[in-house]
This record gives sequence, C-alpha cells and structure tokens, in this order.
Amino acid sequence: MGKYVTAAEAVQVVKSGDRIYVQAAAATSTILTKALAERASELRNVEICHLHTEGDAPYANPDLSESFHVNSFFIGANVRHTLKAGNGSYTPVFLSELPSLFRKKVLELDVVFIHVSPPDSHGYCSLGVSVEASLAAIENAKIVIAQVNKNMPRTFGDGILHVSEIDYLVEVDVPIFAHEVCPFSAEEEKIGEYVASLIENQSTLQMGIGSIPNAALSKLKNHKDLGLHTEMFSDGVIDLIENDVINCNYKGISRGRALATFLIGSKRLYDFVNDNPFIEMKESSIVNDTANIRKNPKMIAINSAIEVDVTGQVCADSIGAHMYSGVGGQMDFIRGASLSQGGKAIIALPSITKRGESRIVPHLKQGAGVVTTRSHVQYIITENGIANLYGKTLKQRVNEMVKIAHPSHQEAVEKAYYDMIK
Repeated sequence: MGKYVTAAEAVQVVKSGDRIYVQAAAATSTILTKALAERASELRNVEICHLHTEGDAPYANPDLSESFHVNSFFIGANVRHTLKAGNGSYTPVFLSELPSLFRKKVLELDVVFIHVSPPDSHGYCSLGVSVEASLAAIENAKIVIAQVNKNMPRTFGDGILHVSEIDYLVEVDVPIFAHEVCPFSAEEEKIGEYVASLIENQSTLQMGIGSIPNAALSKLKNHKDLGLHTEMFSDGVIDLIENDVINCNYKGISRGRALATFLIGSKRLYDFVNDNPFIEMKESSIVNDTANIRKNPKMIAINSAIEVDVTGQVCADSIGAHMYSGVGGQMDFIRGASLSQGGKAIIALPSITKRGESRIVPHLKQGAGVVTTRSHVQYIITENGIANLYGKTLKQRVNEMVKIAHPSHQEAVEKAYYDMIK
C-alpha cells in the first residue's frame, strides 16, 4: 500500500488482539471506526480505547463482542450500553494522567486513529479540535492512521505533526461534529448569575460544555481582563474574546493565549479557532496539570455533578453503581483552583433532576463514586444559592447545603441525614 489509501485498506493493518486508541470528542475518526467494524468477522479480541467520542460507534455493538471490546477512559452516550452488555469496560483515570498510561507502557498501543487537517506546504498537519492524549498515543503506537479532512480547523500549540509521522492517510470530506448552543432555562440562568458573582476581574476560567457554563459566561460581559485555561471550551467564550473581556493578559501560564486540550461547539466555534494564534491546544498532561493550573492567579474552576451529599461529597461519574461518564479533569481543576492565589473551586448543578428528585442528598446512592472529596470542595451552587463549604464543620456544611436544596426537599434531606447518623 502507498501512504494515501482508502479507509478499508488502512484498517487492514489491524490484527486480532490489537489495542487501538481513537482520538476524542469532535475529532472522532468515524470513517475509520466504521471501516474497522466492517472487518468484525475477521477479527477477535481487538480493544478499542478512547475518551468521550462523537458520532456512531458501530464497534460497540454487543453482537460484535467477540471481535471488539470497548475500554472507555470517559464514557459517552454512544458506548454507555457496553458496560451493562459486557462488551465494554471503564478505566478510571484523571485526564492529566492519561498520556502517561501510554508513555509508561501501562497500556501498550498497536494502532492509533486520528483526524487531521491536510498537510500544509511544509508537510505539517494539525490535530485540530482535540489533542488530549492523542500525542502520547501517536508517539507510542506502532501504526498511525489519519483521516485527513479539509474541514478540520488548523490550531496552534502541541497538536502539529509532520506527515512523515503518519503511516497511512485516508482523505475524507465530512463536517466536524458540532453542538449548537441551546437556550438555558430560568434555573440555569440563575445558577449562571450565582457563578458569575464569584468571578472577579483578572480571573482565569475553566468550564465545560452545556447550558450552565454558557449561562455563567453570558453574565460576564462587563468583566475585564479574564483569562482562559480550560480542559475544553465551547461557543460561550467567542463573544467575550472578541470584546476583549477574555484577553488572558493576567494569566500565570501561557499569558496572552487561551489554553485548552479539546473543543466541542458549533461551526462558528471551529471557524473561530481555525488559524487563530490566540488559541493554544496542548496535551492534557499540560493543560490539566495541577501545578500549571495553580500558577494562574484567581483561577476559577466551574464543574458539574450528578449529585452532591450534604457533607460535600461530589459524585460526577456514576448514577449509583452504574457508570455514566468518568472522572475526567474535574479533580485536576478543583485542586488547581483551590491552590491558586485567590482561586475558587465551584460545583454547579440544578437542585433537582428532570423527574423532580433532589440532587442535594443526605448520602450518595449506594455504589456511587466520589470524584471530588468533601475535603476538596469549596463552593456548591444551585439555582437556590451558594453554599460555601470551605473550612466548615460537617454540621455547618449540612446547614449550608440544605439551604440550596430545592424547597420541596429541604426538610426531608436534613431529617434523613440526621436520622442516618444517630
């Protein structure tokens, strides 16, 4: 085979027993994974590992369990069923440490699937909207296969590699997976207001995707000199950057540049980051390194949760014993922000589920994982207010947390906690 091949030709290099890493999020190489799934009858015991991915995941079909096993480092909706069906597993790992699993050969890689922009005049491609652990995977895999897509934004930072580092290139012309900005509810807007009230000028922000981060960002239009050092960002930052609210002039690391390790958003976001030197995409071992995060004065970490108990234990990866997402980078940023001069670590969530169940609970569900411990927590925010737990006793924490629970659940949550500890 030559260097430029079809997807079907490229995946012929995969053998039974191989371990594959797939680039994450909006850069998921679905043309390659589909071609691989079409070889299911020829393959056995191929492990496919990745963080959250977008698009279809045909290899995750339980009917193909003899051929493929999914190893998720962060569980997305497209593979969530594999844990119950038995053709998938979850590996708990901080996003900051995932690259070291490959570099230390804890997980040896045979093949990596990536998704890049076309080579420039000097032969360099860009990993575009997702770097995360892909560089470490590329360095340590025996074979590198790339989807080459003219729609992939060229981004600056670590995600630049020469075409000579790629074994096979598969030319595609498909849109990058996009998430349009959704309007936020009245509850989410109130949460955003509370979050914004804790953010001072010259703070540096970390936030995820979704309505609550976007609601908080929408309340920052009159702030000044904010920075961005975040695992990922979406459309909510664009207007703030264009209006010089976010200029990164007071950051402690990569001053004057916005730092991220992957991006998910609309086409507007991808057009905005394309060839934009203000945006630096770095490996998660750098972006999520607590030692780097804490260098930013007034670092603000804004994360969410599935449920929080009244002592401050945060479950963000499972619903009871059933894994739902993953550890990700929450603890990386919670700890980094806590150690930052003037920093604040925030967990923000609606007080009830869509079914009306309280998300502020007397105790976590049986089997639930603790992603952020009660000793790491600082602020918990719901639409009902802000609970400042830092330096508080357990009894003081319960009082704070009950106040931000939904009014219809406050009495029951408080009573259940005290009945439990009698």
